[in-house]
Order: sequence, then C-alpha cells, then structure tokens
Amino acid sequence: MARGLPPPGGNGPVAGGGLRGEADKRAWDIGNFDLTGKLPGIEPGSGRVTWESGSSLTAPLLQVDQAYRTLDHAGGPGPGLTVTAARPGDMKVSTGRGPATVPAWLFTLDGYDSPLKRAAVNPSRLPASSIEPLGQDVPTDVLAPLGGLAETAQDGRSLTVVATHGSCDDGPAVKALETNRSVVLSASTTGSEDGPCTGELRGEKVPVELDRPLGERIVLDAFTGRPVPYGEWPVTAQSRS
Repeated sequence: MARGLPPPGGNGPVAGGGLRGEADKRAWDIGNFDLTGKLPGIEPGSGRVTWESGSSLTAPLLQVDQAYRTLDHAGGPGPGLTVTAARPGDMKVSTGRGPATVPAWLFTLDGYDSPLKRAAVNPSRLPASSIEPLGQDVPTDVLAPLGGLAETAQDGRSLTVVATHGSCDDGPAVKALETNRSVVLSASTTGSEDGPCTGELRGEKVPVELDRPLGERIVLDAFTGRPVPYGEWPVTAQSRS
C-alpha cells in the first residue's frame, strides 16, 4: 500500500545560508512569486519513490504548473521571488515510513545558485485505522489532537510531530504506545496559567523517541483514532527538548 507519502512540499534555496534579506523571506512566507521563464511541457506520467530500506513504489507525478501553484498563492502586490526556469530532479523528504527520495521539480530563482525544490508526487491516501478514538469530550490535559507528522529520523528511532495547545498552558506533551504494527501517539497539554486566555489553537513541534525503529509501522493519533497525516501545523513554535 502506498502509505506515508508527503503532500507536495519542499525546501528553499540553500545558497548563502537560505533566503537572503527580509523581502525574500516575506515573499516566501506569503507565497508571492513571479514567473519570468517558461515552464517545461512534460506529459503526465509517474515517478518512483525509494525508501532507504530499499523498498519503492510508483506514484503519479505532479505537473510542473501544479507544483508552481503550490508556491505562488499570494497573487498580490508586495515583495516577490522570481522563478526563471524549472527542471525535473529529485529530493529527500520525510514520510510516515521514514526518509525517502522522491521526484521533484527544481525551480531556478533569480539571484540564487541553488534551486528551490518541490516534491513532484501526489500524496497517498491514508490507510484505515486499526483503533477507535478515545473520545472527543476529554480534557486537553488528558488527550488532545495532533497537528501532523513533521519528520521521521533517518534511523527511524524518533519522530517529530506537531502537537496542539492553548494560550494558558505550559505546552504539549506526547507519549507513544508501540506495538508490532503501529505506534499510537497520545498528546496532552501540561500545566496551566492564570489570567485571560485567548481562544486560538497553537502548534508546537515535539520530538518523540521510540523503543525501536518505526519501519513499516503506522503512526496513529489516539485522539482521532486515525493515521497521523504528514504535514505541519500552519504556525509552529520552536521544538521542545
């Protein structure tokens, strides 16, 4: 089963230590891009995703114009990054099955030596859950929903997940219950603070150590009873150690 593929994503240019200047960083944050070159016309097809274990699968390719639209979604005035060309390539990503090499689109940015990479495979459907949710009406200091699976360590011995919490607590905590076929993550909030609290739900990256490598085991959220999707909460704080 083609589980664990990430949504189309990528990384910014690495030349000069990343994006240079506040204007470029702002353009990246809001998704404001200008296309001055011509995108290559390549017929729809499929590409191969390969995990470090040696297993692989074939997945439909995301067309270059679709990948570009995942970058350029602001559609307004303001600072912008200029794309002058694009070519096919590959990149390494984290998935629910560990690190993998996937087909990618490499976008050339004006003023940068290194390309901006976007994964060129469509995400796979999440498999059916093997557990029932523990319930939606429990306090968040007992159980809370996860925001997503952000990263799997190269050796598979740890995960980084986005856990949610509010404005009047000390942050999230995540525990793992491991079986031969799954890793069930239970998230909760810790502590409480007095005073006025705002109502927004925040996301924070939390590392979770495993007793043995994840391998082909599925990662489940105890709150929903469903597989944890790959992806990050829109706004995250720094990782807790």
